[in-house]
Amino acid sequence: MEYDPQNPFARILRGELPSLRVYEDDFTVALMDIMPQADGHVLILTKEPVAEVFELSAEGAAACMRTARRVARAVKTALNPPGVMIVQLNGSAAGQTVPHVHFHVIPRHAGLDLKLHAAVAADMTQLREFAERIKAALSTDA
Repeated sequence: MEYDPQNPFARILRGELPSLRVYEDDFTVALMDIMPQADGHVLILTKEPVAEVFELSAEGAAACMRTARRVARAVKTALNPPGVMIVQLNGSAAGQTVPHVHFHVIPRHAGLDLKLHAAVAADMTQLREFAERIKAALSTDA
């Protein structure tokens, strides 16, 4: 998959599109997925302009994993799911739809199927509530 600098995640990183950010550091941004597969679904974006993880620098890859781990802990604390899934897709054959490296942190509950990927927009009031709860959990996990 080829990188497109006009992809929605690049535009979010440049401030051209709005987002509900829950965390940011020098290498990554974590934000609520506006078309979540489950309540509390968070995306971890690299700030590097690369489409697939194979192109990501070692430092960028380590930063993404650190952020994914930290956000997953916060999701577990804030929302108390019995499980948390961390997913990263490369190429359209793998299901990647946005040509920008990103990780999904998805709370999981037994017996609840995931919603279809990028199919239904979230209720923004509920999304803001989840974002605040996750940010609060992140603030206590330095």
